[in-house]
Amino acid sequence: MKTKKDNSLSRRNFVKNSTLATTGILSAGLPVGAMANVYGNKKLKLALVGCGGRGRGAVVQALQADDNVELVAMADAFQDNVENSLKTVQEHFEGVKKIKVNPKNLFSGFDAYKKAIDLADVVILTTPPGFRPYHFEYAINNGKHVFMEKPVATDPVGVRKVLEVARKAREKKLNVVVGLQRHYQQKYLDLYQKVQDGKIGKIVGGQVYWNSRGVWVREREPGQSEMEYQMRNWYYFNWLCGDHILEQHIHNIDVANWFIGGYPSQAQGMGGRQVRNGKDHGEIFDHHFVEFTYDSGAVISSQCRHQPGCMRKVDETFQGTQGSVNTGQGKLTDLEGNEMFKYKAGLKTKSSGPSKSKADPFSEPNPYQVEHDQLFASIRNGGLIADAENGAKSTLTAIMGRMATYSGKVITWDQAMNSNFQIMPESVDWNSNPPTMPDSNGMYPIPTPGITEF
Repeated sequence: MKTKKDNSLSRRNFVKNSTLATTGILSAGLPVGAMANVYGNKKLKLALVGCGGRGRGAVVQALQADDNVELVAMADAFQDNVENSLKTVQEHFEGVKKIKVNPKNLFSGFDAYKKAIDLADVVILTTPPGFRPYHFEYAINNGKHVFMEKPVATDPVGVRKVLEVARKAREKKLNVVVGLQRHYQQKYLDLYQKVQDGKIGKIVGGQVYWNSRGVWVREREPGQSEMEYQMRNWYYFNWLCGDHILEQHIHNIDVANWFIGGYPSQAQGMGGRQVRNGKDHGEIFDHHFVEFTYDSGAVISSQCRHQPGCMRKVDETFQGTQGSVNTGQGKLTDLEGNEMFKYKAGLKTKSSGPSKSKADPFSEPNPYQVEHDQLFASIRNGGLIADAENGAKSTLTAIMGRMATYSGKVITWDQAMNSNFQIMPESVDWNSNPPTMPDSNGMYPIPTPGITEF
């Protein structure tokens, strides 16, 4: 049991007491005899919580991952999302009897997640990320295996909740996969192993990018309440999304943590709104630049941008004492620029379920599918995948970067982890006001470096 003296959640203790697993698969500590197919041919019941585009994709992949899994419940804040998602999934599996959703098990509203989770063995959590800590907590407390999308929180209070629940999941031997799918992508796994083998020496620096034109905008509809508007347009509000440095760029930041083998001690950076700055763009920035510094001395330069007409790049590069690695190219080079290794995709492994895609037979398996394949295989075989801890710490890394760009200050890991900053309410309803509200001109308060505090 923790004493009061143990309450400070330091980055050093995290790095000392844990490692960044390549796929998150850990030994469950079960006796050898218990490693058999613990579920046999039992039908695994699946529930989807969060019926947007990512939720629809994830549920299709889950249903393809195991011959004996069926979808029994769906939940979302909005009824139209539930109905549209069900229709899409039914069309994908036309003629395949994997959709067993009774109309009474289509739930909507802020408490709908509980009703869906109660009916399942395995749950998919793909709502806007602000809700993730509370949905994750309910699922684990009720003994469910979980696939949840990244990021896993939007504030430090939520991160700490996920870390607490992750410990419970381990104790209960419940599998948890987090949608940081590069950990399940063969190219990244091979490159990571080369780095671990010392092929480029010690990583001393790197650059990670998510520079794109941006994402959708949903205009305000007549008669919408402020709560409905923000829920429909969730990407632009920090309590729901956390800004694109967290919602998207976490992928690249997580790769830096993974390849370096730890989490940064501090962050400093800059950002703002230059192009995407209208009423429909809520309160988030359209560009961030952060320097993450690690105990090893490595410094990672992090860029993310949502500005049309600019250089587009989603990639990671790292420089070591003996060479460098470029993940996009799948290539290692020595200090003179000579190629030392080039990843070549092998023959595609046989899919564990039906697929409508006709991929190049020499392409690597789809990592989004592999996540679910490994999740269900681990459930069946009594294994344990424990992704939540790393998911939480990479989430905090991105939040620390956001704190640095919003404030213009140096933010340390321990400051971020122990912060009581909370933007996601523990409960909301359709009659409540969101945590951030527009002024009389319809504009939202925007963070200002040098003024905004944490």
